[in-house]
Formats: sequence, C-alpha cells, structure tokens
Amino acid sequence: MKKLYIFDMGGVVSTDGNVLARISEYLNISGEEFTSLAAENEIELSEGRITAQEFWQRFFRVSGKEIKEELFGKFFDPRLNKGTVAIVETLKQESRVVCGTNTIEPHYLKRIERGDYQLFDDLYASHIMGIAKPKAAFFEYILRKEQVEARDAIFIDDDPENVESAAELGLEAILFRDADTLKKEIG
Repeated sequence: MKKLYIFDMGGVVSTDGNVLARISEYLNISGEEFTSLAAENEIELSEGRITAQEFWQRFFRVSGKEIKEELFGKFFDPRLNKGTVAIVETLKQESRVVCGTNTIEPHYLKRIERGDYQLFDDLYASHIMGIAKPKAAFFEYILRKEQVEARDAIFIDDDPENVESAAELGLEAILFRDADTLKKEIG
C-alpha cells in the first residue's frame, strides 16, 4: 500500500462521453476544426486563466460562430465508473486517495452539484491550481500539499503523456485501461 493515490477523473473515475463531438456537431463543424480553432485557449481555460465565457468570445472571433450559451456545461454528462469507484473506496480504507484532474469550471461545477468529488479525500483541479497536467508542477503541487514523497504515491490516468510526466518525477504511474486491469496492477 502506498501513502497516496492520485486518480484522474475523466476517463478513469468517470466515463465522460465525448463532449467535443457533441459541441462540434452542435456547431456543425468537425472535431478537428473545433480543436484547431480552440487549441490555444483550451490550456488557458483548463488552467483557469480565462473563463468559459472568455473562451467562447475568443472562439467567436476566430470562427465567426456566435455562441449564445455555455456549451461545455450544456453537453457534459459524466457517468461514474462503478469499478473504479469501488477501487477508490477500498484504497481509502488504508491510504489517502485524492483526485488530480485537468478540468474547467463548467465541468467542475457540474461534478460538485452531482457530488462526484465527495468520493475523494481531497481534490486538486487544474483550473483552481492554475497548473494543468502534464506539467511537472501539477504533480509537485499535489505532493507538496499532501506532504508525501513521489516514491510513496501512485498516479492513475488514461493519458499516456500524463502518466509519463508523473513517472519522470518518481511517482509510480499507471496508465488506466479498465477497472479490472487497474485492480490487478495496484495489487
């Protein structure tokens, strides 16, 4: 058992569906076009340097598509992964388990309203921290706040780049595939 387990939220603890696909369809553009138009602003949004409203204003300036409502929240409908939730609940009996997630305010607020984050001992959200994965500072911030050495922590994420970044800092890092595989990998 490690002292600290850090779980990513989307794609690990929850299956969020593809918000990008829903937004792209709503705007009648391809996912690639949306990503191309939004790329520079997505990082600023996930690090809390701009609001969702500012994001959509900037998106309008580059796309010409007027957005009259906040689409990230409108199309966000996460579902908890029961298998992963069970793993978190088991780990909490002997260790500290926190959520370390790249998120944006509309998704964060929806999860707060639903109680999704209550599963964890604490929450580290990129838009509040001002730092997003895969930056090393994201992991260093959590370790410092939790007062845990990297060697005493496990990080679980579905993004290989985030897993690699955590591993480079000395955390045991696991690429999430599914709950059954994770249960075996944690041991």
